[in-house]
Amino acid sequence: MSKQMSHLDNIPSTPGKFKMDKSPYIHNRLRWHSSLVKLTFWSFIFLGLILIFFFRSPSSNPLPQDPSRRSLRTYNWGGPSWEKRVRSSARVRSRNGISVLVTGAAGFVGTHVSAALKRRGDGVLGLDNFNDYYDPSLKRARQALLERTGVFIVEGDINDSTLLRKLFEVVAFTHVMHLAAQAGVRYAMENPGSYVHSNIAGFVSLLEVCKSANPQPSIVWASSSSVYGLNTKVPFSERDRTDQPASLYAATKKAGEEIAHTYNHIYGLSLTGLRFFTVYGPWGRPDMAYFFFTRDILKGKSIPIFEAANHGTVARDFTYIDDIVKGCLGALDTAEKSTGSGGKKKGPAQLRVYNLGNTSPVPVSDLVSILERLLKVNAKRNIMKLPRNGDVQFTHANISLAQRELGYKPTTDLQTGLKKFVRWYLSYYSGGKKAAG
Repeated sequence: MSKQMSHLDNIPSTPGKFKMDKSPYIHNRLRWHSSLVKLTFWSFIFLGLILIFFFRSPSSNPLPQDPSRRSLRTYNWGGPSWEKRVRSSARVRSRNGISVLVTGAAGFVGTHVSAALKRRGDGVLGLDNFNDYYDPSLKRARQALLERTGVFIVEGDINDSTLLRKLFEVVAFTHVMHLAAQAGVRYAMENPGSYVHSNIAGFVSLLEVCKSANPQPSIVWASSSSVYGLNTKVPFSERDRTDQPASLYAATKKAGEEIAHTYNHIYGLSLTGLRFFTVYGPWGRPDMAYFFFTRDILKGKSIPIFEAANHGTVARDFTYIDDIVKGCLGALDTAEKSTGSGGKKKGPAQLRVYNLGNTSPVPVSDLVSILERLLKVNAKRNIMKLPRNGDVQFTHANISLAQRELGYKPTTDLQTGLKKFVRWYLSYYSGGKKAAG
């Protein structure tokens, strides 16, 4: 800029008549004018940068609207009173109890597992970001339920490694029950980034902190039956191929299993993956079919019943929440200690994966018939072709491995489980006083 301006200073305004350097007054005046222009220019640039910084700073800008980043908000945590609540919640109260960090504790499975652990005297601390994938008020209600049992849920994100490290500084957790994840198959077509953010980056963030903790905790985490993808051999066994996912959600859960293998191999972390099969029950997720079927049947709305090609039946291995909880506790109780220390592996560590299902696939049309009887309302059925959005035609679990090694034995059939769900649903939504989903 200065070279360019000095070059311009030497050009006469009227060529051939006079030179600039022959008039000191004009020369100095133009120099002063040039400096003023430069000063004004850089002042505007500087002011612009200040304004950009101000309006983009977290303190003045509302929360990001991109759902894949909505969990990166700033939470209030820390301080003596906060640490006291953390320690109190995680305190073990039974002789052989364990201290467990439950991620996704305000979620469906997380709430039930946390309550069950607390009931038997284990120390439990929850972690949840309360995102708005579905109605956050339901998560807040679950939080209130857990607080009455003595479980404190820290509001924060699993990608916040500073918070995670702080939690492990305050409490030497023996176990982690990792249930935080972006759920749902179809939503991945709208917001793929949220699945990568939570299910892959979030899992790695947690494992990074766990590998460096001393002692390292044993980790049980939620995989999914969706990893079986387009497999046609039934029932699904843990030995079956899992390399043909039908949805991004399934792909991220499969990625999680590979990541678990890596951290087990390199750092000696004890890791157990649980492949859940269509979990249902009280306090469930509003995006699940049985939940929104119930809502829409009561409202007189039509409900979509999918069928496969050539009028093929779509069926699911519906598994009641209490049975899933027993499987989760069985996995925690049989988890061996991690073998690493300070981020370095000392020896081979346990690595497992189990199916947790009910072994009795039920056609979705039968699910609707059961709901009709329980609600005493006829459903308006809208038969539709199974869309290519990640849904698969059927799921069916082979649970012999979990039976043998975890003592897992489901006892609740769909009729009984749905009866308990409907009773809760009608009570919770009080005949429509609360907005359902």
